[in-house]
Amino acid sequence: MRGLIVDYFGVLDGTEEDRENWRSILTGARANDVRLAVLSNEPEGPGADRVREDARDLGIEHVVLSGVTGVEKPEPEAFLEAARRLELEPRECVMVDDAIENVLGAVRTGMIGVFYQVFDRAAVEIRGLLGLDEVV
Repeated sequence: MRGLIVDYFGVLDGTEEDRENWRSILTGARANDVRLAVLSNEPEGPGADRVREDARDLGIEHVVLSGVTGVEKPEPEAFLEAARRLELEPRECVMVDDAIENVLGAVRTGMIGVFYQVFDRAAVEIRGLLGLDEVV
């Protein structure tokens, strides 16, 4: 897989330990030339600023917000826009989200969907999909 698209609230905004573990996965992904994006239904405002700042801090180069695009997950166009930002086809992307309807929406566009509940479970799946060997 060449792209990793991750929801923010409920996924990347976890405990400090989870954030450090995410940092490890994201660093490994970048080292393997995987392109990174955040896809969030966040409207413009303080929450959106937080998403952008944290994404930058985690080394995620693309942030796609519904408050900017006007399209929310699980609408197909939201996922397609994230893939376009990465300059990839949906079938080349993994989408990680804590809402099952968003995971299903991503799958319907051709992405691989990972349902996020706790970091350790999702990390095994994400590492396998991205070909990352290192264990958190």
